[in-house]
Amino acid sequence: MGTLDAKVALVTGGSSGIGRAAALAFAREGARVVVSDIVEEGGRETLDMIRKAGGEAIFVKVDVIRAEEVEAMVKRTVETYGRLDCAFNNAGVGGEIATIENSREEVWDRVLAINLKSVWLCMKYEVPQMLSQGGGAIVNTASVAGLIGFPAQAAYVASKHGVIGLTKSAALDHARSGIRVNAICPGVIRTPMIGRRLDAKPNREAAYIAMEPVGRLGEPQEIAEAVVWLCSDAASFVTGHSMAVDGGLVAR
Repeated sequence: MGTLDAKVALVTGGSSGIGRAAALAFAREGARVVVSDIVEEGGRETLDMIRKAGGEAIFVKVDVIRAEEVEAMVKRTVETYGRLDCAFNNAGVGGEIATIENSREEVWDRVLAINLKSVWLCMKYEVPQMLSQGGGAIVNTASVAGLIGFPAQAAYVASKHGVIGLTKSAALDHARSGIRVNAICPGVIRTPMIGRRLDAKPNREAAYIAMEPVGRLGEPQEIAEAVVWLCSDAASFVTGHSMAVDGGLVAR
């Protein structure tokens, strides 16, 4: 038996990286999974991976900054599986490397919309369903950049700090409603987003590794395990928490 048998889990940004790893981990633990992403090809690949491993899942194409699509995603989840127990609001982008004065307004708006507004929109529609069924667990993807600052990444850092604040507020709103809300704060993880940066500057990997006291990059599966734990009954007294899974990066 898995830790999430008979549960229903929703994962945004499920087409690759941390989202894909989390979707697979939810399914491994017995949850029925709704994989969502704006990238349909990758999302369906995740769906196929779950089904080939014996899990149950559907894919829903969603633009997480459009309220009507987020509402429809939650509605589809409930229509298909009857409830929503676990929500991993994970969709996000990296932005650009630029100092404040060189940052572009259109990039700021895009990063804040995808990384922060989408988390608010997801919870706006997830919470009423969880209230109607007596509870649930939500995990939002923040970052170590939500706990400390980094130069030349103003939009990303601001968006991830915002996710942590939003998580705390939502957790307090519903602490007595049976809904737990936490944030996960990954360190430098070997995801497609980091991969694109390494493709552009291969020598950057050494700098990334040097940031991590454990001496290596993290893997998406390591974040997924923490997400599944936060959604499980084992974390029943954990809410409003921002969990660093970062190889010791913020301990310095």
